Amino acid sequence: MGLKRIVLRDFVIVSELDLDLSNGFTVLTGETGAGKSILIDALQLVTGGRADVGLIREGTSRADVSAEFDAPIGLAAWLEGAGFELNELLLLRRTIDTNGKSRAWINGSPATATQLREIGEQLLDIHGQHAWQSLTNPDSVKGLLDAYAQVSCTVLESLWQRWRQALTDLERALTAQESIQSERERLAWQIAEIEKLAPLSDEWDALNSEHGRLSNAQALMDTAQNAAQALDDEDSSALTAIHSARQLLAQYGHVEPHFKDLAEILTSSLAQVEDTIHSLRAYLRKTELDPRRLGELDSRLAMWIALARRYKRAPAELPNLLTSWRLEQERLNDASDMKKLEAICTVALGAYMREAKRLSEARSSAAPKLAKAITLAMQGLGMQGGQFDVTLQRLAQPSQSGLEDVVFLVAGHAGSSPRPVNKVASGGELSRIALAIAVTTSQLGKANTLIFDEVDAGIGGAVADTVGRLMRQLGVDRQVLTVTHLPQVAACADQHLVVAKQLQHNATVSSVSLVQGERRVAEVARMLGGAQLSNTTLAHAREMLETRQ
Repeated sequence: MGLKRIVLRDFVIVSELDLDLSNGFTVLTGETGAGKSILIDALQLVTGGRADVGLIREGTSRADVSAEFDAPIGLAAWLEGAGFELNELLLLRRTIDTNGKSRAWINGSPATATQLREIGEQLLDIHGQHAWQSLTNPDSVKGLLDAYAQVSCTVLESLWQRWRQALTDLERALTAQESIQSERERLAWQIAEIEKLAPLSDEWDALNSEHGRLSNAQALMDTAQNAAQALDDEDSSALTAIHSARQLLAQYGHVEPHFKDLAEILTSSLAQVEDTIHSLRAYLRKTELDPRRLGELDSRLAMWIALARRYKRAPAELPNLLTSWRLEQERLNDASDMKKLEAICTVALGAYMREAKRLSEARSSAAPKLAKAITLAMQGLGMQGGQFDVTLQRLAQPSQSGLEDVVFLVAGHAGSSPRPVNKVASGGELSRIALAIAVTTSQLGKANTLIFDEVDAGIGGAVADTVGRLMRQLGVDRQVLTVTHLPQVAACADQHLVVAKQLQHNATVSSVSLVQGERRVAEVARMLGGAQLSNTTLAHAREMLETRQ
């Protein structure tokens, strides 16, 4: 099952419609101008078609279309990758207001028209009377033949892109050799300049820190000496004063408990002061003036600063600058290695040609089989003696889809020479050829729902009987929805919907209803003989329905 339900609100001349659809073959019929193709237009809109304010029912502010499908298993990965919820049913919705603003949803989450179009291609296959004229497009017909041959261009397209990139790199290198050589020389000189310094990561900060200490060594040593003396002087020192205060407080600690606590604090302070004195004396023992090292640091910092100014960078950026230049040098060396580039190009072309030849062989094998199958289908569509050919035409240059174009040629009747599809003058012939192709390839497409919008135009009689049987045949494996004006086709349907137009509140509105039993007999009779139903036409319609069902 594909399309389960469609809901319209204020769409064209439909005020409100909630329609359930079933499996098999469904027809839509109705008088001329009743709006039989409105459902097709609505499905095209909800699957990413062009949003036009002309689709809004006159006198209203917004058109709203929803379509409910069984969710194909093959779409699960796409839905998950695009961030949409996975359900058993797939709900598409689209609105358009009188300002031309369109909004879209997939399973209740906002979506884009492009996303609707991508998912719609997997759900619906819509054919109009002239839809197959697009088969004059080489990519379209090539895709149809590839589907019939059960091959894909995906790998070939990837190999083609790789070969074209390799070719582009080679051509760019050939035309830029002089500038590349100049750039390589400039980079080599700049790299050599900085390599003389050999800057290390984080070295700049370490140099500045060490230079700061050495340049202030005398002041630091004097400060340490004075601090140590203030803490531990023979005559008066902080250590002696704290010791005396602790003894005084401890002497009366048994009288005032608070003094005891304060004495304990001073005991801790004495330990900290003694540690500080020890650290200061250790610093003085290991620290000395080092004018030689200070000179070395002055010289190295001067080199950092000079190079930073030359290349207009902060000194700390020099190590990263050197790294980036080395990477650029490697890239330029690769770009100037013509033998390497030529080898890459040759390998890429070889891989492409192997895949392209494999694809060509598959197409050559499938082409006559497809032509024979479509030719056979044409015989039952009033084109006895007609012939369908699939030809492969070698391209002057390889393309991302292979080494050849695929062309469909058609001869409408015996004795005529096959011509390209777009040269077939008769709309009726084109419709029948399209139908023959659709029947032959119906098992190849991914869409579960096939829609035919008056593809039976221009035919009648026995051919119309054949079309009806073919539609019913398609409906065995797929859901088929057909807009038709032929009673022979309508009589073959599993489900019959009638589109009617009436006047409500001075406005024309259209409705769709399911007809069964005598109502269906009456509709087929109307299609046979017009608005005035006679016993003869009713009897004919009843017989037609009984025979075809």
